[in-house]
Amino acid sequence: LTAAGRGPQEELAHLTRIGAAARYPGGVPGAVQATLDHELALIGQLGYAPYFLTVHDLVRFARARGILCQGRGSAANSAVCYCLGITAVDPARVDLLFERFVSAERDEPPDIDVDFEHERREEVIQYIYAKYGRDRAGLAATVIRYRGRSALRDIGKAMGLGEDTLSALSGLVRGWGRSRDGVEDADLRELGLDPKARRLRQTLELVRAAHGFPRHLSQHVGGFVMTRGRLDELVPIANAAMAERTVIEWDKDDLDALGILKVDVLGLGMLTCLRKGFELLARHGGQRYDLATVPAEDAAVYDMLCRGDSLGVFQVESRAQMSMLPRLKPRSFYDLVIEVAIVRPGPIQGDMVHPYLRRRNGEEKVDYPSEALEAVLGKTLGVPLFQEQAMKIAIVAAGFTPSEADRLRRAMATFRHSGTIHEFRDKMIEGMIARGYDRDFATRCFRQIEGFGSYGFPESHAASFALLVYVSAWLKCHHPAVFAAALLNSQPMGFYAPAQIIRDARAHGVELRAVDVNESDWDCTLESVRAEPARAEPRDPDALALRLGLRQVKGLGAAEARALVAARGKGYADPRALWRRAGLGTKALEALARADAFRSLGLDRRAALWAVKGLPAGTKSAAPLPLFAAARAEELGAEPAVQLPELRLSEHVVDDYASLRFSLKAHPVSFLRAGLAAEGRVEAARLAG
Repeated sequence: LTAAGRGPQEELAHLTRIGAAARYPGGVPGAVQATLDHELALIGQLGYAPYFLTVHDLVRFARARGILCQGRGSAANSAVCYCLGITAVDPARVDLLFERFVSAERDEPPDIDVDFEHERREEVIQYIYAKYGRDRAGLAATVIRYRGRSALRDIGKAMGLGEDTLSALSGLVRGWGRSRDGVEDADLRELGLDPKARRLRQTLELVRAAHGFPRHLSQHVGGFVMTRGRLDELVPIANAAMAERTVIEWDKDDLDALGILKVDVLGLGMLTCLRKGFELLARHGGQRYDLATVPAEDAAVYDMLCRGDSLGVFQVESRAQMSMLPRLKPRSFYDLVIEVAIVRPGPIQGDMVHPYLRRRNGEEKVDYPSEALEAVLGKTLGVPLFQEQAMKIAIVAAGFTPSEADRLRRAMATFRHSGTIHEFRDKMIEGMIARGYDRDFATRCFRQIEGFGSYGFPESHAASFALLVYVSAWLKCHHPAVFAAALLNSQPMGFYAPAQIIRDARAHGVELRAVDVNESDWDCTLESVRAEPARAEPRDPDALALRLGLRQVKGLGAAEARALVAARGKGYADPRALWRRAGLGTKALEALARADAFRSLGLDRRAALWAVKGLPAGTKSAAPLPLFAAARAEELGAEPAVQLPELRLSEHVVDDYASLRFSLKAHPVSFLRAGLAAEGRVEAARLAG
């Protein structure tokens, strides 16, 4: 019982009512209230209220610490999860299916995946261990199975094949699965191998036989089991490689089979980026946002995405997604749900992409065999893209119950070692015939669903990711300096290196300012474009320049950078002052000099490096006492005046890339422009410029 005397189910209903009032300030819509009542009744019937309260407690802890988090996967089908703040997608907005998440007939616990900021997930993990103790909380295991290349590597070594042979063969078995017939003889001959060689033939046969076979037990990325009693009385446990952690020696399927509840505590880099972006907005513009309060359906955001301008945007930053965006032309949130799901290997291999695009562009007519199926497939123009659609087809066209439809989905899942899809064939075909569909159409429909299982993507999962697509695109569209700074401060993550992020920010009109010992913090910061000093705090987030942080300097550690910032005061007059006050060693000072970070002192990188080289080796941990300062200066001696040759711009750019991995001064290829133009290669010279 809670302090207020409520049991788990009563407490869940109480928290849901509070959350619903917050989610719907104008009053909870009738349809939403009916959904909540239905879900709460089913949760109570199955006794899952403690599980929901446990997940809510983790999310509550994260939010209290300012850690951005979001539930995803099938949990996004739940209105209760939305009202509890576990998920951020309103299921009524995208018409999701609760039975995909919890089912009375499925006889298995729900599975809620919660993404936390990847930099701060450890805080949540430590909270779990602190609250439950190692004797009652542990990470699930996962079975690592043989795939083509790993099987080839282990079996090939056991069979005595040489490293050169294994390296050559690895390209042929990439992605090799049970559906492939094997390696072609012609491919082997092209590699200079004899297809009839007994040892080689046996090796390839064993590689195929081992595909999917367990290789070793590993630690799950974040699947936690929390129990009321001791773990070791329920499951086999072991110490994890990391100190003070417990691992359960069973995987997800084992836990599901026994009905043991598991919560996935996962890390996601984009949540770190968005939280840092929201903090920058609040600090510099007074605007406070979270995932649920970012202005929805902004036309400018969709205009940007339709141009394929999505570098750094969650899930749609790959070259394939950038190519798809101008073709799909997303104009609504649900278009983003489709965008997330359609650019996947499965839909591409299943020939779902082109039919959808043709129908979307009016090049192909959309026909529905019945109004019931039109209601199911209408939002995807007759093309089944999601697992939930496969379930609904079985429900409305063949008379399956929601729970039976979910068993059909599970039977289709390719990660199962032995499929049971054939058990549903007669029920589905005969059910469709009984409801007026032709046998030929019913057979084709079942075959489509049967194949769909190999590439179906959960709509609820796509909806959760689509929200992050929209929020990150909104931030990039309206606050490019904030977005670029947040991206750079969240590295490593995503597809692109800092040089590409910086180049893209410049293309969006962001003023970039160089790393500097008197202006930069460890992270990238924002400065007013009208006030040069970095400590200025502009209140207009659209009038910001991006000051690159010390984290960009190769060879400089975070502790050294923070010591530099802490001792800076009103600024450093010369490298010697930095050495004395911050206690940095000459190695760190040389890294700063090579990064050209002493410009505010009137020193370019060569002059700064010369000054640093003149300092005593090692680290000066503190400034000398005033009594000894003069004697120390006399001991060091005065440096004779020198005239160092000035570095050319091209040399600066080369050194920038060596020390920072990018340059704000010029693009390396721009130095080829004159030579290309002299050779008459005008177009190449234009691109180089």
